Amino acid sequence: MAATTAADKVLISTHLSDIYSPLQTTAISIQTSKTHVPLPPHPTDEEPPVEHAQYASFFHSVQTGAILLRLIHNGLIIELVSLSTETPPIRFVFPYTVLPNPALFLLDNRELHVLAVTASASLYRLVIPLQTPHQLWSSHMVSNWCREYHLKNAQDSLQAQVQVQGTHSVALALTNGSLIRIDAETIGDTTTADHWAENLFHHNTFLASITSFLHQASSDGSHIIAAASHPQPTDIGHIWTLSRDRTLRLWTARSGCTSARLLPSLASSGREPSPGTSTSTNKPSILLDPVPQKLITVYDGPYVIVFIPTPSSSSSGGFFQLFNSSNDHLQLVESFEASRESAHGHLQDFSVINGYLHTLWDRQGQAAVEILDVPMSQVPNEPESVGWRVVLYPYEPDLTPAYLDELLLSPGSLTDKLFSAVMRPGVFSNYTLRTAIDQYTDACRSLPGPPPPALITSYISLGEQIAAVVGSTVTLSRDPQTGALQRDKYWIALKRDWEGFIARCRAVERSARWPLALVLVAERERSGALAVEDLPLRLHRHLRADLGSEPQFAVCEVAWNLRTRMGTRALRALEGRVVDLTQQEVAFPFADIIADIAARDAFRDSLEDGSESWLVGRLQSVPDLEAASRLVLDLVGGFDRAVKMEEDEVELLLPQHVSVHNRMLTAAYAVHSVRARYDFILALVALLFFLADDLEGWDPSLLAEIFAVFRGVAMLRYAAEQPALDASPFTLVEDATDEVAARLRTLGMSRSGPAASAPMPDLFLCLLEQIGGGAVDAPFAVAAHAFLDMSGLLQATSTAHAARLRETLEWLPRTPAVMYVWARLWLDVGRDAEAAEAMDNLAGPYSALSFEDADALAAILPGGQLFDSMFAFYLHASTLFKSASLVDHDVHFARLALSNAPPDWDTTDLWSAIIRGTTDLGYWDEAYTALMSTPRDSLRRECTRHLVHRMCEEHAIERLMSFNFVGLIDEVEASLSFKARNADPRVQPFYSRILYTWYVTHGDHRNAALAMYQRARKLAALSNTDEPTLYFALADQQLEALVITSNALSLLDQKDAWIILPVAPEGQQQQGARPEPKRRKLTKHIPEDRFASGKRDLEIVKLSDVVAEYTLLSAQLDLVRKDPELLRAIATLRSPESVVLRLVQSNRFNLAMATARTLEVDLTDLFSHLTRQCLRLSRNPDAVLSEDTTDWLLTDKVTSWAGTPSDRGWRYLKQSLERHDGGPDTDLRYSKVVFETITGLESASTPPPWLIHRLEEHHPEWLIRACMRFDMLELALELTLSLIHKIESRLAQDPPKTAMATWLPYTLIDQLLVATNEQTQSDLSKRAIRLRRDLHKEVSNGARRAQKLSHRLYQEL
Repeated sequence: MAATTAADKVLISTHLSDIYSPLQTTAISIQTSKTHVPLPPHPTDEEPPVEHAQYASFFHSVQTGAILLRLIHNGLIIELVSLSTETPPIRFVFPYTVLPNPALFLLDNRELHVLAVTASASLYRLVIPLQTPHQLWSSHMVSNWCREYHLKNAQDSLQAQVQVQGTHSVALALTNGSLIRIDAETIGDTTTADHWAENLFHHNTFLASITSFLHQASSDGSHIIAAASHPQPTDIGHIWTLSRDRTLRLWTARSGCTSARLLPSLASSGREPSPGTSTSTNKPSILLDPVPQKLITVYDGPYVIVFIPTPSSSSSGGFFQLFNSSNDHLQLVESFEASRESAHGHLQDFSVINGYLHTLWDRQGQAAVEILDVPMSQVPNEPESVGWRVVLYPYEPDLTPAYLDELLLSPGSLTDKLFSAVMRPGVFSNYTLRTAIDQYTDACRSLPGPPPPALITSYISLGEQIAAVVGSTVTLSRDPQTGALQRDKYWIALKRDWEGFIARCRAVERSARWPLALVLVAERERSGALAVEDLPLRLHRHLRADLGSEPQFAVCEVAWNLRTRMGTRALRALEGRVVDLTQQEVAFPFADIIADIAARDAFRDSLEDGSESWLVGRLQSVPDLEAASRLVLDLVGGFDRAVKMEEDEVELLLPQHVSVHNRMLTAAYAVHSVRARYDFILALVALLFFLADDLEGWDPSLLAEIFAVFRGVAMLRYAAEQPALDASPFTLVEDATDEVAARLRTLGMSRSGPAASAPMPDLFLCLLEQIGGGAVDAPFAVAAHAFLDMSGLLQATSTAHAARLRETLEWLPRTPAVMYVWARLWLDVGRDAEAAEAMDNLAGPYSALSFEDADALAAILPGGQLFDSMFAFYLHASTLFKSASLVDHDVHFARLALSNAPPDWDTTDLWSAIIRGTTDLGYWDEAYTALMSTPRDSLRRECTRHLVHRMCEEHAIERLMSFNFVGLIDEVEASLSFKARNADPRVQPFYSRILYTWYVTHGDHRNAALAMYQRARKLAALSNTDEPTLYFALADQQLEALVITSNALSLLDQKDAWIILPVAPEGQQQQGARPEPKRRKLTKHIPEDRFASGKRDLEIVKLSDVVAEYTLLSAQLDLVRKDPELLRAIATLRSPESVVLRLVQSNRFNLAMATARTLEVDLTDLFSHLTRQCLRLSRNPDAVLSEDTTDWLLTDKVTSWAGTPSDRGWRYLKQSLERHDGGPDTDLRYSKVVFETITGLESASTPPPWLIHRLEEHHPEWLIRACMRFDMLELALELTLSLIHKIESRLAQDPPKTAMATWLPYTLIDQLLVATNEQTQSDLSKRAIRLRRDLHKEVSNGARRAQKLSHRLYQEL
């Protein structure tokens, strides 16, 4: 920072927490090799917030640019912030408190060295290697980067003033007046440590003793409170110190204190009369404050400037004394006082920069820079001409309760207004707001009772948290007597709550703005610089301070006085009127409008008494009001591009690479300039209302120009007060085809909010990046003016660039350019219908536009020119809505573009957008019509698949079946088949069912059956689970698929009721799938040379196979429903035999018989088990009835039979045999099993007569043998006799024609007779004996008859 005398200066600054978040910095912990180092002292409530620096300094070099060193967190952290590059800040966390005045140096143009001394008596050297010009450092350090040296001549609880003279020397000024000098003999590297040499010097020399005796110094007077050395680079190794008794001492590297001067306590003019004469009286003076201060500075010579504060003086804050310290001797050169404005202020820092003395003052929490008017080289020659130029911040309203009351005068919500005031850029930093809301929340939580929900909720942004938390403890109560809502008390309490929060913010911000250091301007939480003050800012400062103005701006002064005399309420009302006026379409002359509003509002009545005549008198002194008003317009809308700074100042502040810090300073400068311009234009508009009756003779174009400029400045002022909502605005737009949309999104129009930890950039900074990005390399004033000029809002006629601002479009007339921007904004914020309507209205032709409107529209359109046809515009609109995923409007403009497309234009993309868009919107009829109308077959087929899939996903199956798809049926079937094969059959839409419906609708029952059968196969593969619920669901769906398959096959000719499907290779069947029954392969008898290699075999699945699968699965499902534990052994139910056996074992005879009949399973075991059950019923019916007999004995049919349960059981067995054992395929096999089971288990009882009769009728020989086998000889004799009688009876009725026409089992009869021989069967019953005799007789008679018959037949032959 350099000063010049050619132009006035102004202070500008920005909050560091708005540049970066503490959470985004790299923190590196530093360890100590000392033992028993105590914990750092705990901060007290009186100390400033931890992120507020207690010490700061600047370092600048060509290689690094400007670097800010800050000591924060109560001295525990040193932070380095690069102000010239985008390098993220880096922090070093020390184990103990760092003493003030750590320093940063550059060594050999390749390393940054930080030297710091801690209160635990350790000297640290931190070595930071430089990386690149744009990335100075990284978090990865080299070896031995942190080097610690233990001081030998200092105690652990060290209290000293640290003065780092350079990379090789450090001085410690102690409280007892001694000085420890630490010099580096060698500086280490990555492997070796530093070697330091310590020297302790005392000030108790002979000269110092005489001086102390003469002036009777206090015992605490030797306490050193300030120290300084010659700035680097230099070979001067002296140290200058100032103690509390105002003794200035010079310390050399070898001899220690070589010169001492006792300084006066009050200012005295003139030079030193003689080298040995004191400049003070013998009267003791008050000691200086023991707090370390910046009271000494050294510059080339070496010259030493010492400041002596005079806090009790009302004329100044102190005085300076200039010493020449050549020849190691202090010689007074000159004394001069500080400025009158410095009275009751506190000097924080001062330095000689480019020959001029710069001082930094703290004026009740506000920084002020004072610059000596003459160079220091002229001070000894012209002391009487010494004067000071004061540099202050531009005017900025403080959020006092009075100012908040002014804000509440305008209509609107109390919360919205106060929230907007708090969140206004530049008022409070992100850290201030975060600290204040945390303090507020802690205070609210300390109140008795449960905290409100807003206090314990997490928020995504700081603004959201403030809006929700502040005022959350205020509730609307009722009057205890009347029960009425006490709204007035509620609003009063809410306002006080907000005022309390704002007071907390002001307290934290006051600490944040405490000045610390010069070169640039460092405050506790802000960093700033000096900039050239432009004309609006300078005139604004003069008028606010009643300093008057130049004669040419007399109208400005009159208008300002009018603005002041109106009062706040009247001024706010007028401002609202003018804003409403500029946001409307004006159909009448401005002179008439102003006169009408002034008459209705009685404008002049709002002025103070006597103000009207005074203003009229002042205006009479202005010869030409119109010309003077144009001069005010030039002041407000003009830009001084010739604002310059000296070359060294530009080099110091603005390196080649412009950082965010400098861009934010430029944006802050622009904000202050806009606010000053707005005050001037508002004052001029107020003057027009004061002159309402005299405006008829004014030039109408002048009035229109005044209101146009007011509109532009108001728009800029509105933008200056808005924070941006986007967290990453620092990206220039490179795609010119969509430049406006990208810029508008950067202005904070995104629907998503920022992260809570990220700093929220100001909207003006975003505008500066996007609009004025090419001008930010200039000094602040020049860059700010260039940005304001490029915005186009301060020109009376231009509206072409108004699209860069968001809500400010309300100010502009609805020209085509503005409407296009409105359409883009509506499109971005989700107001789709308004955006589409605006785009429809903006369609050409553009020949009817005026030159100005056409030029403005061309400037805002992509490419910077108008569209050459309506087709191009509709195509652009369709692209915009497509990028915003607004399919409905995209289709609308695509249709319009298609209807206006040139004949040779490839319309494939438009057709695709229309078909796919209508499909995605669910407009099935429109999509089908567009699909069948498109001329390209490839696109038609591609979109067919998309349409079919979307209709299936949206369950529009009925509508899909109604479409014919002429020429595309194969595409539809292929699309559905692919989905049916590959989609999960458990997830909707069920493509197999849809494909089945499609085939059935088109009469293709075979493929319909195939689709459902494949679904059943996939479900079977998925049903291998031991989870009952899942298994039941999959099995039910599989049964449904098999039923539908069988129904579809039933509709075919039974000779052709089959389907064909591929056979999976062995080993590739899906795990868990049921083994399929062996079927005939279609390719079995076809030569393999007819097929290409790698072809898969096919199998034929008949209707009977499907029915069998259904039956088996149904039986399996029934078994599992009865016993879910079977799922764990489901493999045992894979074969039909095992399923039937399980059914039999569970007495499920009906289901078992039906399943076995369908699956062609032998029923031997079934009837054997059923017979045993019947026998048990006969013996013990209660035991059987206690079991589950619901499937055979307790059915409706069986229970309707008469008789006992045993009778019904035998009858059930009889009917079952009649149903399943009567055909030639069984040959009464099951009846024989029943007979054997009965006789085997109940040998003493006789089988049921119906069973004997059944077997006797068809298999008498087997029955006789069975009786003989089970020793039922009596029954065997009876059955044999019955057989003989039947044969004889048949012979009698129909004599045989041959001798062998009849047959009797004579061998069996002989065996029976032998078995029943009396000699061997002595235990035969009487009836058995009688039957044997009858049988023997019948056999004998039969033999005789046979002989007679044979003889007769022989004779006949």
